Amino acid sequence: MTLRLTNTLTGRPEPFVPFVPGHVGMYTCGPTVYAPAHVGNFRSFLFADLLRRYLAWLGFDVTWVMNITDVDDKIIRDARREGVPIRSLSERYAAVFLDDARRLRMTPPDVMPRATEHIPEMVTLIEQLLAKGHAYRTDDGSIFFRIASWPAYGRLARLDPTRQRVGERVESDEYDKDDVRDFALWKGPREGEPRWETAIGPGRPGWHIECSAMSMRYLGPTFDIHTGGVDLIFPHHEDEIAQSEAATGRQFVRTWLHCAHLQMGGEKMAKRTGNIERPADVYARGYSPRALRYALIAAHYRAPLEFGEESMRAAAAAVDRLATALAALDTYRKDGPGDPALPALLEEARTRFTAALDDDLNISPALAAVFDLVRELNRRVDARALSTADASSAAAFLRDLDRVLGVMEEEPEQLEPELARLLEERAAARARRDWATSDRLRDELADRGVLIDDTKDGQRWRRAAEARRG
Repeated sequence: MTLRLTNTLTGRPEPFVPFVPGHVGMYTCGPTVYAPAHVGNFRSFLFADLLRRYLAWLGFDVTWVMNITDVDDKIIRDARREGVPIRSLSERYAAVFLDDARRLRMTPPDVMPRATEHIPEMVTLIEQLLAKGHAYRTDDGSIFFRIASWPAYGRLARLDPTRQRVGERVESDEYDKDDVRDFALWKGPREGEPRWETAIGPGRPGWHIECSAMSMRYLGPTFDIHTGGVDLIFPHHEDEIAQSEAATGRQFVRTWLHCAHLQMGGEKMAKRTGNIERPADVYARGYSPRALRYALIAAHYRAPLEFGEESMRAAAAAVDRLATALAALDTYRKDGPGDPALPALLEEARTRFTAALDDDLNISPALAAVFDLVRELNRRVDARALSTADASSAAAFLRDLDRVLGVMEEEPEQLEPELARLLEERAAARARRDWATSDRLRDELADRGVLIDDTKDGQRWRRAAEARRG
């Protein structure tokens, strides 16, 4: 069976065929770092991580880009409230996000661009839109996208393009624009707000232009997959399509995938209503990051998911069951011939697992295949029907499936808080491509007995004593 994904743009499942054979370019709208991300945000991020893991497991070479929005109305507002520079606020919450993502076993994206580090790319894109008549200036130095110039506007969200709407994270009367539907590409300078001096004048970028510029910078003008929450379909992703395709004349994204809301108490989890829980709140109740990850990926990404004590208890029991099965296989010892039926059992599980995930990442039957296998393996362990080699093969098979799921293994050894902080600072430095700081922190950690290996899956650490034993 071929992988099929439900494309929001067409509204139907489609066979997934990458733009470049064997390679997948994938972009995810990442966090706006004005506060810690809540578990509803992480449902969207972990759905993208599950997809990225599965694509890699299938053998694709994946380039995954997830942005960090570090300049935004909310960041400016909260930094002003605290009396700190926006960089101070955004770096604080970016570090929290990276730590939460690590603990939830999110695969480190290949690139995590910061908006403030890509102003030149945004300016170039806006210049192209101005030159083609898709954008215009206002008296205050702002630049807006002219929706009337783009008849295809509204395809993703299935909207009537004449509908009244607010196109930016501001009220419609805050800026003087030609049409209430038009959205800001560039915001003219205002007292007390950050500004950049550029070829299009002083000011700062609008929210939507950031993702278009950063995604195309690393994935090209046309790429395979763009993911995000359903709340981003309109206006954010609709605006991304309009400005990107108007500038380049090419299809922007081939497949759009959107994750449904996480709900708590029957209502959408959202910061603006205060109906949220953060990962730290869940851990404080005694649940592990592994259990939280399971709870957030265990339902189909397009289905609303109710989050609460019941779902967390079920997730904790599930991951414990998986870990117990692996531990039993790892410690199992029995000489003698192997079980001749084991290869067929494992192959059946792989077939069911793959068929489910090929069907629009249908995680529930994929997990059912895993747990059916675990139940049968437990029965054979109890009956002493396996050989030592069988048990080792079965454990390796489960761990191979866990390359996709990321929930089976027990928590790794924890570093001391001070060393963990240095490790996260280094991850943050690498994410923003601050190589000098990254190298300095590597040396400092090595001096304190922690060695780091940089891999395609992110940085991995080990004790110096472990390295000597190896």
